[in-house]
Amino acid sequence: MNILILGGGGREHALAWAVKQNPKCDRLIVAPGNAGIGAIADLAALDPCDATAVLACVAQNAIDFVIVGPEAPLAAGVADALRDAGVLTFGPSAAAARLESSKAFTKEVCDACGAPTAAWARFAEAEAARDYVRAQGAPIVIKADGLAAGKGVIVAMTLDEALAGIDEIFGGAFGEAGAEVVIEEFMAGEEASFFVLSDGVNILPVGTAQDHKRVGDGDTGPNTGGMGAYSPAPVLTDAIQRQVLDEIIQPTVTEMARRGTPFQGVLYAGLMIENGRARLVEYNVRFGDPECQVLMMRLGAQVLDLLLACAEGRLDQISVQWAEDHALTVVMAAKGYPGPYLKGSEIRGLADLPEDSAHMVFHAGTALRDGKLVATGGRVLNVTARGATLRAAQEEAYALIDRIDWPEGFFRHDIGWRAL
Repeated sequence: MNILILGGGGREHALAWAVKQNPKCDRLIVAPGNAGIGAIADLAALDPCDATAVLACVAQNAIDFVIVGPEAPLAAGVADALRDAGVLTFGPSAAAARLESSKAFTKEVCDACGAPTAAWARFAEAEAARDYVRAQGAPIVIKADGLAAGKGVIVAMTLDEALAGIDEIFGGAFGEAGAEVVIEEFMAGEEASFFVLSDGVNILPVGTAQDHKRVGDGDTGPNTGGMGAYSPAPVLTDAIQRQVLDEIIQPTVTEMARRGTPFQGVLYAGLMIENGRARLVEYNVRFGDPECQVLMMRLGAQVLDLLLACAEGRLDQISVQWAEDHALTVVMAAKGYPGPYLKGSEIRGLADLPEDSAHMVFHAGTALRDGKLVATGGRVLNVTARGATLRAAQEEAYALIDRIDWPEGFFRHDIGWRAL
């Protein structure tokens, strides 16, 4: 098969790495890709949100299967355009992708199907939102309603923080994503992520993970797109996974089909777990980043078979084979992230690192310039390892980092601490 993956981050590098190992993959193109992806696949310089350009690439390269990585092309309807053209595609329609592109939409779906989640309210004007927060008190959670690249969520522990968060969102900090805010009850507990494929009818769990959103050690500092992750997540016991499938995921999939917008793709359920039960924090409609990196390390070549079964509506005919091990990834980011950061600094030492089924550096924001590898994003590298235990995986990942020469980068030193 000729396969096209849309996207250019660490998630897409991990997907490409796994797909490439499957003998069904004859040619792999990634658009736009990055320096790391370019070492294992052909790159196409196009905007993944431009459906016309994507369709032209598909036609020119006789593409048999398209995997949409990021959320923005999904929200823009690229998967719809591909399916309308008869192209086998992994990823939900724009209507189904509203489960990520609108926090309020997800809450409405949860209310309709009885899925347990936090109490909530939606506001289009700052003053009404402020009045609500003053009445509810803190702690409380303020969210930009739309897509904000993994940001746009303020967990306010004080009333002042909540009011400042409202001003920040309505003040344009997150662009169009902040046209409305969703204000939610603060949920105590431990967060974890559950990844489930859906072909519109059938569902198939494909893994659990926990990520580290805060920029600093000990979960301090501002939220980021994710500074590291590990899989599996011990807090997601078999009993809790069953509860989530029965009370949250399957009811959501059933409700989406009832609305005439069946969900086909991966549902990433962000969960809050307390006293042996889970409630939904939010949905994403794509593999997480950096959670995808640890999932792909543990799944390997079977990923392509799973995604094909999902796209072809036969998830009930396939199962997942898990290695009984652990994977952990540490994000190396440019100093200053998630605030202003310097681009263009050189990264050295990667050529000397092992690349195998237990050790990979997935590139998130890199490019080759004059033969040098340079940082082009905030989150730049995902240093990933597997081990028989989580501790072993952690030690392997940090041993790789010790061999990377990038003074302009930084990383957290405690990824995996909750489970360890």
